[in-house]
Amino acid sequence: MTRVGALLVGLTLVAAACGSDDDEPVATDAPVETEAPVETEAPAETDPPASGSDGILRLGGILPETGNLAFLGPPEFAGVDLAIQDINEAGGVLGNPIEWLPGDSGDNGEVANATVDRLLAEDVDGFIGAASSGVSLTVIDKITQAGKVHFSPANTSPTFTDYADNGLYFRTAPSDVVQGAALADIMIADGTATVSYLVLNDAYGTGLLEFSKGPYEAQGGQVLSEIIYDPKAENFDAEIAETVAAGADGVVIIGFDETSKLLTGLIESGFGPADKAVYGTDGNMGNALAAAFDDPSVVAGMRGTLPGVDVEGELADFRDALLEIDPELVDFSYSAESYDAAVVMALAAEAAGSDDGVAIGAEINDVTRGGTKCTTYAECRDLIQAGEDIDYDGVSGPLEFRDEGEPTQASILILEFDETGTLFVDGSVQGSVEI
Repeated sequence: MTRVGALLVGLTLVAAACGSDDDEPVATDAPVETEAPVETEAPAETDPPASGSDGILRLGGILPETGNLAFLGPPEFAGVDLAIQDINEAGGVLGNPIEWLPGDSGDNGEVANATVDRLLAEDVDGFIGAASSGVSLTVIDKITQAGKVHFSPANTSPTFTDYADNGLYFRTAPSDVVQGAALADIMIADGTATVSYLVLNDAYGTGLLEFSKGPYEAQGGQVLSEIIYDPKAENFDAEIAETVAAGADGVVIIGFDETSKLLTGLIESGFGPADKAVYGTDGNMGNALAAAFDDPSVVAGMRGTLPGVDVEGELADFRDALLEIDPELVDFSYSAESYDAAVVMALAAEAAGSDDGVAIGAEINDVTRGGTKCTTYAECRDLIQAGEDIDYDGVSGPLEFRDEGEPTQASILILEFDETGTLFVDGSVQGSVEI
């Protein structure tokens, strides 16, 4: 896709939930963006080959079953599994049951590429995944140049907005342009006048740094230090020392599972959540972070952001349906986005009258905007078959995809660890992105 124009971000703060003992904890972990390849200029767009249509929509999964991202696998797989169940119970796609071929993304390009090769050989029409922006960047060219749809439920790196993807890459997760602005607003609202950043060295980390730092400084905040670190380092002593020496009011950690090591160093240096305003983002604001400590309460008071919806609130029915799919679920991050990715592709196939990847890609944006509102696969499919244009509003939100294949409307949850080290939702920010 060719992208032009500047991004405008609008945010509206929704009334925060009370942080008392009566708050229902949110069961969530966020996608971890692992080591991305060195970013290079995206390849020029070429016409993808026609992949053909046999009347059966086959979707392949590149979601984390193994590696540092494995905790994300259960909610994402459950979301897709539930969507496939709902679609097939409604009569399938093009009169046939949809086929779902799950596969592992791991947390590196080697595993993901092996999965993509296998699924291409099995003639899938589209892929759901990966969770990590870095992993998706290792397979996006292979997928889109084969004329297949590449649809991620969790990629947030702004890199994808301008990527030359032949019009075949899409995501239900919003760009970090929105999350970054939301994080900045929260820090300003909390009265955190100065901050230091500790940032994972990959496309996700540096991108989110850029899109939170700018809005924060524009509102009068001051960044005293920004440290880009190697997550594979033996220790983070130097990074901790530099952060403490800066003496900021708050610390922002944009990382993933190594966050527990960084927090340990900060706590031992008197710079933990009990001493300073400490913030996280979607890569580390999960219950797994507190579980990494012998005393989970040490993270109490840490706040942060997570793109998504609260399945413990208005979407309790959706949560219950997920638990019927996988009764062992304890986290629900990106389950709604995974569900919607499958439904949107199925609706696009119905609109195209074909399971060909290129034909599906040409319809995806339009089934999320501009037509008759509908909220379930069955309802939307019936409208399509009646000759109407549709506007699917998903479980994850209204979607309203831009031409770039990403949502213009997004919900960013404000999360906080309570005194027991359990996350709860302390409100949300409704964001919009327009050209």
